[in-house]
Amino acid sequence: MSVLSIFLFLIHGLHGHQSCPRRCDCPPGNGVVWCSWRNLRVIPFDIPHDTRVLYLDSNWIVHISTGAFRGLKLLHELHLADNLIESISPGAFHGLGNVLRLLDLSGNKLRKIDAAPFIMLTWVKLELYNNPWHCDCSLQELMKALSLGPGWAEDIVCTTATWKEYVGKTLPHLVSTGVNFCVTQQRNTDFAMLLTMFVWFAVVIAYVIYYIRRNQAESRRHLEYLKSLPVPSSSFQHKEKEVDEGNTLSTIL
Repeated sequence: MSVLSIFLFLIHGLHGHQSCPRRCDCPPGNGVVWCSWRNLRVIPFDIPHDTRVLYLDSNWIVHISTGAFRGLKLLHELHLADNLIESISPGAFHGLGNVLRLLDLSGNKLRKIDAAPFIMLTWVKLELYNNPWHCDCSLQELMKALSLGPGWAEDIVCTTATWKEYVGKTLPHLVSTGVNFCVTQQRNTDFAMLLTMFVWFAVVIAYVIYYIRRNQAESRRHLEYLKSLPVPSSSFQHKEKEVDEGNTLSTIL
């Protein structure tokens, strides 16, 4: 074998080899990558592209950034349970293939999430239980957008909610009994707008009253000033009368 052939073989071997993340285990041949209990704070960037099952559970991951799993088109299961995940970027799951069937986000710190990260994962089973969910319109819309039936969403418990009487109840139960968080939110918005208009109206009325009273005070001060001006004496008026009579007599003569 020539030197060039050996060199090309080595290059091909290096490009064909997919490394395993430093803190993970990647047993050859089964497509499973184990990264559980590794004190990871971020998702490794060098996960092999032939991974079929990825365990990232029981770490310290707080956020899932855009494209964190790009290139994992063969991934069937993604386990992210028991982390500290509080937020998920809209493009967090871009790049995953159509073979993904399970996304486990249970046991995290999720309170509110958008439907955007999951809009292309409508066929995926989501595990969302054991999160401190705040039940409101956005969570209800997420459930609707992903067509989460009672079997998939029955463990979504309202740790907090728009109204206190809903705390401790499951979201599917509330929705099935006719609770509509989006209507409640609209009512709250309408009330806020009404309150704002009332405050502005009160401010305008207060200004008009202040303006009128200020003008009245200015008028009173002006009147008092006019009254305080000295009045011409009677002798001066008598002299003016004599002058006028003299002028009249001269005119007649």
